[in-house]
Amino acid sequence: MTTSLGAASAAATIVKDPKLQIPGSFNGLKSASNSLLLTKRPQGFRAAAAASPGPITFIRAVSTPVKPDTSVEQKRSKVEILKEHSNFIRYPLNEELLTDAPNINEAATQLIKFHGSYQQYDRDARGPKSYSFMLRTKNPCGKVSNKLYLVMDDLADEFGIGTLRLTTRQTFQLHGVLKKDLKTVMSSIIKSMGSTLGACGDLNRNVLAPAAPLYRKDYLFAQKTAEDIAALLTPQSGFYYDMWVDGEKVMSAEPPEVVKARNDNSHGTNFPDSPEPIYGTQFLPRKFKIAVTVPTDNSVDLFTNDIGVVVGGGMGRTHRLESTFPRLAEPLGYVPKEDILYAVKAIVVTQRENGRRDDRKYSRMKYLISSWGIEKFRTVVEQYYGRKFEPCRELPEWEFKSYLGWHEQGDGGLFCGLHVDSGRVKGVMKTTLREIIEKYNLNVRITPNQNIILCDVRQAWKRPITTALAQGGLLQPRFVDPLNVTAMACPALPLCPLAITEAERGIPDLLKRVRAVFEKVGLKYNESVVIRVTGCPNGCARPYMAELGLVGDGPNSYQIWLGGTPGQTSLARVFKDKVKIQDLEKVLEPLFYHWKRKRLSKESFGDFTNRMGNEKLVELVDKWEGIPLGASRYNLKLFADKETYEAMDALARLQDKNAHQLAMEIIRNYVASNGNGKIE
Repeated sequence: MTTSLGAASAAATIVKDPKLQIPGSFNGLKSASNSLLLTKRPQGFRAAAAASPGPITFIRAVSTPVKPDTSVEQKRSKVEILKEHSNFIRYPLNEELLTDAPNINEAATQLIKFHGSYQQYDRDARGPKSYSFMLRTKNPCGKVSNKLYLVMDDLADEFGIGTLRLTTRQTFQLHGVLKKDLKTVMSSIIKSMGSTLGACGDLNRNVLAPAAPLYRKDYLFAQKTAEDIAALLTPQSGFYYDMWVDGEKVMSAEPPEVVKARNDNSHGTNFPDSPEPIYGTQFLPRKFKIAVTVPTDNSVDLFTNDIGVVVGGGMGRTHRLESTFPRLAEPLGYVPKEDILYAVKAIVVTQRENGRRDDRKYSRMKYLISSWGIEKFRTVVEQYYGRKFEPCRELPEWEFKSYLGWHEQGDGGLFCGLHVDSGRVKGVMKTTLREIIEKYNLNVRITPNQNIILCDVRQAWKRPITTALAQGGLLQPRFVDPLNVTAMACPALPLCPLAITEAERGIPDLLKRVRAVFEKVGLKYNESVVIRVTGCPNGCARPYMAELGLVGDGPNSYQIWLGGTPGQTSLARVFKDKVKIQDLEKVLEPLFYHWKRKRLSKESFGDFTNRMGNEKLVELVDKWEGIPLGASRYNLKLFADKETYEAMDALARLQDKNAHQLAMEIIRNYVASNGNGKIE
């Protein structure tokens, strides 16, 4: 759901996923001057229904407030049965954590996800599996206090693999925690006013919002809305605190409007006698993702979420199963700002009651909307909401905003956005960040593009901080390759059990190769494309919104997706399957060459590929015989003459680089060594 606010009256937009079919009808929604526009993304049942024999049955939550139809015995997945018998996500995890084994059993592995952790093992290691756990925090809006950052930094060194990872959902991931250390690490996070509750599992995940700490009414309202939604949908049964801090709840007081919205059962949304009034014993059919933003600011990849306040979506799919698919959000309606929590709750309950629980491949809300259609979905949501949605308002064009570099906050202070390749904070960079954050007592924010923002910087601190950052390899955006600025990759190998091939470890070399192709075909250094890489089709780095998406489909092999746009408003499409990583230039060189020569004025690579269409692009790739003679081969913008270029190129090849990369590296090192604090 996305929020749109005016100067005096705040408004929000909710977007939904348009591909779901749900049985039922609804009515309702009151009008008001201060409103929220809800947009949602539906996906899924139409293709799934066509692929499966026999009638489709809808699986409802156990103890649902709506009396279920018991005339037909309904299938349930193994995970649904585990949840039902878990005593609200406690058993058998509580017993498994007490054993001497380095791992936990399959049932506990499913349950620990709700606590914010995944069991993993090093897939590079030979011999017996070396088990460890990845922990993911919950940070609405990406907000991280000074204390929590320093604790996470310490935990990474003492109990992890010495790195912190910034995620695409504005959270930390801490890898390599051993089972025997889980309680120590979890309790340390909780007692530092952090949390991992619900960072994974079948419930609402971290709520996104623009990370920029701007003191503007619209941004402050968006961030408060995100925090309120996160609080509304936080589990209430205490299983998390029972497991990790012996039942001691460490949390701040909730806003009264959140408590009121959670307890309201005017339209049959709640389980009245349950310790989980919204989730019940079964929680949701699958994970659920929400983002909140302001008009024009699509730093949150709004349209990839289940609810965008502008509500719906999802990026996961399965290779060679075309009934699974990514999907963009579509408008659901417009509601008064004071009703936003009730509207979100109604959407969540609609998915809880009607999302599929028999086959987890089709359990996301996008498949429900795809099966029902957006009109039916809206009608059912309105029934739980208690009134009708108003029509969506017009919204201005969306723009991706990175917030890198120095900016005014609006309260006299500054903030500084720092690029972190693939979100991996390690080595000298990690030490430098720790020293700056600790010395100046700074709070930070994590962005949905895996970057970090230093907040509340005084004007007098700007120069010494800039110098320290440069010496630690954290450069101002003008010194970061534009390809790197928008690129993202998931962790993939060696720890992710779902990875088919490389992503994070492979993207540095991939970006160098793309830059080399750019130079070869004559594209300028300041030109760029949005590149995202994942090691499997689950889409954690949101490759299906990239201008160039690489989705692992085999060892050292990728499915190529084309057609996303820089503003993150267009869904990419499959271009080629089974492209070996060593053959990537054979695909990219003709695409970039023809983009440079045939594009319209200011036409992005994604827009160009959409205009040309797959059939024509395939023809261009298949008939490619190399750059025609006479085409420019040298980037003389940086090099004064051909001889200098060739000399630099010869040196660069010794280091497995190209001339431009080596030249930029020399320039960056020079800037850093001279401590130029005036760079902005």
